[in-house]
Amino acid sequence: MNIEIVDRTSVEKGAEAALGIVDGDIHPRPREPKSLHAYLSTRWQRHMDEFGMIPRHGYQNGPAYPKGNPDASRRDAVPPGGGRPGCDLDFMRLQHLDPNNVGLGVLNAITPAPGAAQNVDLSIALSRALNEWQVAEWTEKEPRLKASIVVPYEDGAAAAAEIEHWAGDPSFVQILLMSRTAEPLGQRRYWPIYEAAERNNLPIGIHAFGYGGYPVTGGGWPSYYIEEMSGHAQCCQGLLTSMVIEGVFERFPSLRAVLVEAGFAWLPALGWRLDKHWTTLRSETPHLKQRPSDYIRRNVWVTTQPMEEPERRRHLTDIIDWIGWDRLVFATDYPHWDFDDPAHAFPIRLSEEQHRMIFRDNGMALYGSA
Repeated sequence: MNIEIVDRTSVEKGAEAALGIVDGDIHPRPREPKSLHAYLSTRWQRHMDEFGMIPRHGYQNGPAYPKGNPDASRRDAVPPGGGRPGCDLDFMRLQHLDPNNVGLGVLNAITPAPGAAQNVDLSIALSRALNEWQVAEWTEKEPRLKASIVVPYEDGAAAAAEIEHWAGDPSFVQILLMSRTAEPLGQRRYWPIYEAAERNNLPIGIHAFGYGGYPVTGGGWPSYYIEEMSGHAQCCQGLLTSMVIEGVFERFPSLRAVLVEAGFAWLPALGWRLDKHWTTLRSETPHLKQRPSDYIRRNVWVTTQPMEEPERRRHLTDIIDWIGWDRLVFATDYPHWDFDDPAHAFPIRLSEEQHRMIFRDNGMALYGSA
């Protein structure tokens, strides 16, 4: 839900709610490209200085769709001392964590995006650097923040090794993938990641965006940023269909997948369509022992941002009834322009129990920090 930003910098911590909320999607960012050099070997420092990171997409330079604001961020999110939005922990505390009473914030470091690097060795090095940076600059300094393990996801074995390196570290509560990968996420090349996630009881957070080398549509590159933004939902429908039909959730029944920043109103329709086709075509996939919608309801969580707002607000209640009220985790997407203010995000009235589930209890249960 896009709202007018409310200035809460003068609000005393904890004044707005009796319990701290869980924010399932906060984006930290290095202050400058060389901020990661301290966590890279000399070889990769020189490589980044000379060549940078070449992503898997069809454009030679820069992002496919430049944003109106730097890094698609709020205009008021630039720290007073300068730097990119999301780079300053003290300013994040002042602008977001304290006034919004965030008791647990999950960091999703999507910039830079190591998994999108064409050079897999660089992807491995940058993933380790970003993880070390998250610990040193964020989670060790702010106990309310927990990080997602950044992995070189196009190399399943290397990604699994990175997961094993950090598994058990209290700074990390999930594994971060992106929605646009080189192949659909149900493909076997990614299964080592799911095996490591299940073995270590870590959820997989699948965040919108990424550069897999292909356009967001099935037929070519679109013309406008709005098409890029709206295409997140179809990317997640495709990857979730792949994961279900390829048998990921049958093979890894305890795996928890969290779809981050792609909406959720499309989930019931996708479940209905898959069930209908599976009823007729189930002989093609004998490895599936349950209906596709059963796997979705058992293994999938969603974050609330961005939230669809139907003209008849009660329809949103019907959608959540199908998904399950225990499957939604509140998220703000701070510091991006479509940030959801926790005081105004929900367009429907919630009961006290529903409010506690979405804003706190579901996230605490999912990330094991109750």
